[in-house]
Amino acid sequence: LNPKVSAFQRRFVGEVRRCEEMEKTFTFLQQELRGAGRALGPCPEEPRAPLAREALRVQEQSEQLAQELREVSRNRASLRGRLRELRQYLHVLREGQRFTSLPAPLGSPPRARALSDREPILDPSLHQHLDRKINFVAGVIHPWRVSAFERLLWRACRGYLVASFVEMPEPMEDPATGETITWVIFLISYWGEQIGQKIRKISDCFHCHVYPYPESEASRADTMNGLHSQIQDLSVVLEETEQYLAQVLDKVVLALPTWRVQVQKMKAIYLVLNQCSFDVTEKCLIAEVWCPVRDLTQVQEALRQGSYKSGSSVECFVQRIPTSESPPTLIRTNKFTAGFQSIVDAYGVASYQEVNPAPYAIITFPFIFAIMFGDVGHGLLMFLFALWMVLCENSPSLRQASNEIWQTFFEGRYLILLMGAFSIYTGFIYNECFSKATVIFPSAWSVATMANHSSWSSAYLATHPSLTLDPNVTGVFRGPYPFGIDPIWSLATNHLNFLNSFKMKMSVVLGIVHMGFGVLLGVFNHVHFRQRHRLVLEFLPEMVFLLALFGYLVFLIFYKWIKFSAADSRLAPSILIHFIDMFLFTSNAGNLPLYRGQVPVQTVLVVLALASVPVLLLGTPLYLRCRRRAPRTGHHGPVATGDQEPLLEGQEAGNSVNATKEDVESGGHSPEAEHLDFAEIFMHQAIHTIEYCLGCVSNTASYLRLWALSLAHAQLSEVLWTMVMRNGFVRLSYAGGVVLVPVFAAFAVLTVAILLVMEGLSAFLHALRLHWVEFQNKFYVGAGYKLCPFAFAPDAGE
Repeated sequence: LNPKVSAFQRRFVGEVRRCEEMEKTFTFLQQELRGAGRALGPCPEEPRAPLAREALRVQEQSEQLAQELREVSRNRASLRGRLRELRQYLHVLREGQRFTSLPAPLGSPPRARALSDREPILDPSLHQHLDRKINFVAGVIHPWRVSAFERLLWRACRGYLVASFVEMPEPMEDPATGETITWVIFLISYWGEQIGQKIRKISDCFHCHVYPYPESEASRADTMNGLHSQIQDLSVVLEETEQYLAQVLDKVVLALPTWRVQVQKMKAIYLVLNQCSFDVTEKCLIAEVWCPVRDLTQVQEALRQGSYKSGSSVECFVQRIPTSESPPTLIRTNKFTAGFQSIVDAYGVASYQEVNPAPYAIITFPFIFAIMFGDVGHGLLMFLFALWMVLCENSPSLRQASNEIWQTFFEGRYLILLMGAFSIYTGFIYNECFSKATVIFPSAWSVATMANHSSWSSAYLATHPSLTLDPNVTGVFRGPYPFGIDPIWSLATNHLNFLNSFKMKMSVVLGIVHMGFGVLLGVFNHVHFRQRHRLVLEFLPEMVFLLALFGYLVFLIFYKWIKFSAADSRLAPSILIHFIDMFLFTSNAGNLPLYRGQVPVQTVLVVLALASVPVLLLGTPLYLRCRRRAPRTGHHGPVATGDQEPLLEGQEAGNSVNATKEDVESGGHSPEAEHLDFAEIFMHQAIHTIEYCLGCVSNTASYLRLWALSLAHAQLSEVLWTMVMRNGFVRLSYAGGVVLVPVFAAFAVLTVAILLVMEGLSAFLHALRLHWVEFQNKFYVGAGYKLCPFAFAPDAGE
């Protein structure tokens, strides 16, 4: 209610900022937990949003824990660093002792001078000849920098030094990266102060850790003893620090999930309160909301309880206010209907109280999919996969999977279940199970009867690999198959021609019925939105145009099936030629008529279809223009009922679904369409007329995809069986039982990958297009917007 007010000037901006500060503290605590290798679990309960006093307590406790963690972590890091330095120093002294050990006492046998890394670098026989003092630089260096460090030392000091390198026996952590590496200990002996300064500068450039190196062996021994005691003391202190840190982290693990949910709820509430406005006394908040009428009593009860719990002396109240805005759309779904509703919403959210196509899509969508995917075996596999998801839908491993593709399948499990069930049904109609026919009932064709009535000699059978069964011979064809296609057609060489004719006509019939049902659903929109003139000026000419042309085509298909039998099938005329002659107002002497008086009937139907076009084009614009010029005699009141969820604020009666551009963009049927310019209304109606008339032709042809996809699926299934399983059965001899195992594995993988996944996705997309373009386009605008009620997210604690 206050969109012009800056976000920093809202009433509760301080509370929102406090919540954000607490969220920053929570983020720090979670990072510390992650650094310690601990995972933050879900919130064990559903806490309410905290009151102001509880929020202060949460803020105080969280900041106290964060401060403790900072101090303990800082102390632990300091102790670890000091302990690491002491251990490095100790290893430096131990390794240096081997290089600079004193010579053997007098009287002892001389040692053999062998080239060894463990020999002292100072020859005892040279001590008396050295006039200069030998100095040492000792420390540790990263192993990646050793070669460059040694090379630079040699070049800078010109060889006036002796450098020794050895790996540290114990790997230690690198403070820069946190990785565990094996450091390299170096000991450099040199003569002269200037060379010593160069060595120290080079060591600093290579980030070496340089440690003091005592000259005498006794000093080195004392230093090593002191290091041992310091390391023991630091280890004890570090262990106690780790224990205390673990105790603090335990407190964080217990409290943080609940705190996060509470603060997120509190922040969400304050963000909503910032959208409210104050009355003139600045003591009362005013909010305008959309609310379903069914839930109005629950809202009033919740406000009453909130007033009682807060101790307010004035109760909250709800009052309906009139509005001309288009209300949002709320369609209540469950786990079964949610998948179908999401398909419709992907095309467009229904306008307020518009007819919702989702309930009809529950049946039509799986059925149209199954027409293209008809196979008993493939449908059964899909059905069992969906049934497993349905039965295990409460499993946390299935619900909380992070794979996006799996989530898509899981959300549409009921849709896949129905698609599989309908595919089993159409598979029995086509009599196909993995491309093979099933003999449920005995065939209606008799080969023996044909052989008895024909002169099929041995020589004739040898020269004719294909034999023709004539249904006109008595006893060869005993009537139609009880259910679906006769299995004998799978053995026939002309079965593809037979199925093509059947599936093509079936696709046209089902497509025209589907489109006609979509036009019929538009009646409910016209009646509900009080656009009764559209029943005469739009619905009637649309039905006349559709039925006079394409409804007549369906009539011709069924009439030809009923009238002509096998005896006179050669005299049956072509429906396609009759349909073309119908538009040309001619007759073909070579194509016999189907019934007496066919040409006059077809002429009348074409004239009716053409006459409905100007009515559809000019009827609605002229009616609205005459209505606008007529004097006003009444006013429409608010609408409070409908087939969808009615909302709290009223809506005036607007015009119909296919109103105007502004009406569509605003997302509803508003009365402002009456005030639009006549030219714009006429242009909109002209576009609608052209789209509908041309769409009837193109959409009818579009339904032929049912025939094409069904044929493609059947042929792919047959090719897969012939190329894989048939070769496995035919070409294998005694070893076939063993070799058939990988053959069947290849057949199963290809069946799932190609026929179930790829072909299933293809059929799904084509069924989706038929619903969006061919069906919903006849009555559905989808220019609304969803009702997004205030709610706390179920995963607020994650």
